[in-house]
Amino acid sequence: MGPGLVVMLADTDAGSLITAAQSGAQWGYALLPLQLALIPVLFIVQELTVRLGLVTGKGHGELIMQRYGRGWALLSVSTLAVASLGALVTEFAGVAGVGTLFGLPAWASVGPAVLALLLIAWTGSYRRVERVALILGAFELVFLGVVWAAHPSGEAILRDITSVPWRNPHLLYLAAANVGAVIMPWMVFYQQSAAVDKGLGVQDLRLARWDTAWGALITQLVMAAVLITTAAAFTGRAPQSLESVGQIASGLSRALGPLSGRLLFALGVLGASLLAAVVVSLAAAWGVGEVAGFRRSLEDRPREAPWFYTVYSVALLGSGAVVISGVNLIRLSVAVEVMNALLLPVVLGFLFLLARTSLPPPYRLSGGSAVLVGGVLLITSGFGVFSVVSGLLSP
Repeated sequence: MGPGLVVMLADTDAGSLITAAQSGAQWGYALLPLQLALIPVLFIVQELTVRLGLVTGKGHGELIMQRYGRGWALLSVSTLAVASLGALVTEFAGVAGVGTLFGLPAWASVGPAVLALLLIAWTGSYRRVERVALILGAFELVFLGVVWAAHPSGEAILRDITSVPWRNPHLLYLAAANVGAVIMPWMVFYQQSAAVDKGLGVQDLRLARWDTAWGALITQLVMAAVLITTAAAFTGRAPQSLESVGQIASGLSRALGPLSGRLLFALGVLGASLLAAVVVSLAAAWGVGEVAGFRRSLEDRPREAPWFYTVYSVALLGSGAVVISGVNLIRLSVAVEVMNALLLPVVLGFLFLLARTSLPPPYRLSGGSAVLVGGVLLITSGFGVFSVVSGLLSP
């Protein structure tokens, strides 16, 4: 156990938390059912991922290249690179946003964060990195306590979830962002490669599935908690389009008090951002390494796997530099999640095909299970793309 919890907690990153907060501020509790409906979808996607990793002993990019050739592998890694760059910028924008709550300029918060994350990987093993990641992810659990302190109205929740304006293109656009905030390309690459790098095998599959199931439940409860808390904070006000981390923190402060709201939000976002930055950078380094063929393991010293550590480092340094140059966190975060939704057909398509063709019979996706899983993946990716297109074409 470990890779599933890590990747799921990383899934609830700064961009995802901000997307959930934007959903609550603009639409109240209307998108709460979507957060809960995504729990089994998230488990299905990541269970296929961990099954492929443990049974074949290969990473996602490596399997695609072995089965379908370098061209298709490059296409898959391209989606990983685009999603990873967008995600990393939002992570460090989250760190910068937390810094501004306490009067720090972006360079003073992002710079030390980048340095710390470089040291974690360059001086550790996989297990050490995993332990640090779990500690960072634990800070996200503050949101589960915050939701009770916000005192959400049961009547308002019932009213909003029973009268969702699903035909509204603006709501559909934000719904697509929520789907993209839950299922991301780098999650598939990370969990499959992490299971291999940790040395897990098919004998660990049962516990790895539990690891994934608990992670899927926890991450979506955190997302739901942020949405509920923000909706409760903005109850009675006109729907708001949030423009900064400070606005979200101010909304929570109205529900929790000025100090508690700001401090708890800062802890949750900081933990989520740093954890996700580690996971996304490693996913990119593993994915590129699998297709390029260079050594790619945290068990190797930097001298033994120079390209692996170079990709990891460049991803962190480049995204940190973009954030220090100035960026609108809220709009960027929602746009990145929407982009993830557009990439779903490629990511989920490869995952489904690999589960159908690359596993031995006892573990292969076949029969009724294949029809059910294929249907879920098709509906999820189709809904994501349809919602994005509807939102973009609306006046």
